[in-house]
Order: sequence, then C-alpha cells, then structure tokens
Amino acid sequence: MPSSIRNSLAWIFDAFEREPTYLSKRMFGSDAAYIDGLLCLVASDRDPPWNGLLVCTSEERHAALVDEMPALRPHPVLGKWLYIAQDDPAFEPTVERLTALVLARDPRVGVEPKPRGRRGKSTLPKT
Repeated sequence: MPSSIRNSLAWIFDAFEREPTYLSKRMFGSDAAYIDGLLCLVASDRDPPWNGLLVCTSEERHAALVDEMPALRPHPVLGKWLYIAQDDPAFEPTVERLTALVLARDPRVGVEPKPRGRRGKSTLPKT
C-alpha cells in the first residue's frame, strides 16, 4: 500500500495529537498508537478480521473491559487483544471510550512492546 494512502481509521488517533508521548507506527499494515511507550491501540482498515480497532491489553483485563464495553470481543487471530469491528453499531462510542481510557492512563489498556530483534549479526568482537 503506498504511503500516500491514509488509513481510513486514522481519525481515531486524532485524540492523541496533543499528547507529548504519543507515537504512531505501522504494524500489520495498520496504524498503532503508543502512549508513554506502551502499545495501546491498533486501527486497521484492511479485510476482516483486520477492519476495526484492536485494544492492546492482557487477557486478565478482558473481562473488566468487556463489562464496560460489551461490543469488545477477543480478536479472532490475536486473541490476547480485544477488538471491535468497524461495522459494529457500537464502534464510534466504543472508540471514544477507549481513547478516553488511553488518555486517562487506564492500566487496563496498553502493553509493553516486545523488543524487535536485529537482523543479522548485531554484535562484533571488539578489537
């Protein structure tokens, strides 16, 4: 996908634009939002099941988030994270609530990103 084509769900992250620690990166061909170094949300406008918002969280936090936002479900591929499809009638109110939780630093949303491995030999002996 050419970089000039914007993710149609990128508007979700507009709520974070004034946040000094906000960082957006590409992930799975989608856009990921980081706050305070934590991976929080992934907005994906690809084919199902990659067409909606993924909530980066741990499985122990699923029940509390689903109780508050019943439209959330474990993602069919990445079951460790919750998901709401873009065509769900509760999509926009759920997105608004989730962005508010992220900005409030709710501990139920956000995971430490795994360090990326380097390709090839990364350490050379000192001479």
